Amino acid sequence: MVFSSTLFLFYFLPGFLLLYFAVPARLKNVVALVGSLIFYAWGGLNFLALFLASVVLNFVLIRFMDATPERWKQRIFLILSIILNVGMLFYFKYANFFLDNASAVRAYFGGPPLTWEKVVLPIGISFFTFEKLTYTIDVYRGVNKPLKSFWDFMLYIMLFPKMIAGPIVRFHEIAGQLTDRRAFDTVDQKLAGLFRFVIGLAKKVLIANVLGQQADNIFNMEPAALGTAQAWLGALAYTFQIYFDFSGYSDMAIGIGRMMGFQFPENFNNPYVSRSITEFWQRWHITLGRWMRDYLYIPLGGNRVHPSRLYVNLWTVFILSGFWHGAAWNFIAWGAFHGFFLILDRLFLLRIYKKIGALSIIPTFLITVVGWVLFRAETLTQALVYAKTMFGQGLAPDAVLPQFTREFWFTMGLAAVASFAAAVPPVERWELGTLAKGHFSLRSAVGFSLGTAVLLILSLSYIVGSSFNPFIYFRF
Repeated sequence: MVFSSTLFLFYFLPGFLLLYFAVPARLKNVVALVGSLIFYAWGGLNFLALFLASVVLNFVLIRFMDATPERWKQRIFLILSIILNVGMLFYFKYANFFLDNASAVRAYFGGPPLTWEKVVLPIGISFFTFEKLTYTIDVYRGVNKPLKSFWDFMLYIMLFPKMIAGPIVRFHEIAGQLTDRRAFDTVDQKLAGLFRFVIGLAKKVLIANVLGQQADNIFNMEPAALGTAQAWLGALAYTFQIYFDFSGYSDMAIGIGRMMGFQFPENFNNPYVSRSITEFWQRWHITLGRWMRDYLYIPLGGNRVHPSRLYVNLWTVFILSGFWHGAAWNFIAWGAFHGFFLILDRLFLLRIYKKIGALSIIPTFLITVVGWVLFRAETLTQALVYAKTMFGQGLAPDAVLPQFTREFWFTMGLAAVASFAAAVPPVERWELGTLAKGHFSLRSAVGFSLGTAVLLILSLSYIVGSSFNPFIYFRF
């Protein structure tokens, strides 16, 4: 069930919130859990039993781990839990990838290709896996005691606002809120959640969807018909599409969470105003970056190792990050691409960027745009052909910018302004101070309410009148 669908907006969400607000505090977790199970079952009923079984096994393993005083026995339960979760992810997400490549190698040496029944990817498995792992590891490290109630644990894993595409909420960030949310059960927080949800919806349907249609058209063109200007336009359209699509989803998830009394971590902070790729990854998909840092990069040695080992660690983490996003060579290449520029940052680029100041936003943004071509293309070969066209080595002659609708050009301009406005410090301070914290004077509450009403009407009108409504990160 997609957040921007008519089913969710007109039926599921209003019905869920009415019931959630109506019941007493002791029943809110029950309503939230039942609603989450219905939400997941609607789009993934075939896999619901599998996920519930994995949740039960994780809960049992962690309870055993907590009850065992010997550290070496605790480590055994930790390893079993990690094997269970990573094994599920590997099978469902990567079995086809490895079998495809094994078949290609076999065919290259003259053997018959392999045949197998394709494994179907369950919705949200990547995010489920990360949250089950963070619970296990946090308990093992002593960051938090395990939850006593199995139902509270299931709610943490399956809470529907974050279930499908994040943000990745680590256990210790909401451990207390799973049992007591009274501190955040205020009118201001509910208003902030509503405003945030509608802003995310507008980002998704009024910007990302409009740009996504043209990005798809351009990326689906035959290389022989694609000119340099068109290639850059398609890459830019996708660059803005993926930001407003994913950040819009994160805003909606954070907004629903706030209306329920949960404080989910921020997932985006104006990434296109970054002055280096290092800063970009501090602003883009923040919860993934922190997860990779705390559970992978630091255990590998972090910054405490020799520079050569540090660079290997950086590259390893980002190649794995790319592979986490998708089981294809172009995603691995995308991760390696970003890892390469992170290493260059540490070697010399950060010093250069510091000298040129705010202008460093330009090269950082261009590097990011080229990277998104690797991410968007269906295959690594297509990505490389497309990138060559961007740099004037395509098959088609250079062409003027294609004729698109005024709606498209207006949306491109709006996306650019919204993406780079935070380069002006007061704008970013206002976003962080007002939208993120959620404290409103009467005047600002009225102003936000009117703006929210306008955005909601426009967004609902677009949804009703359009059939193009994908969510990019659902497939990861």
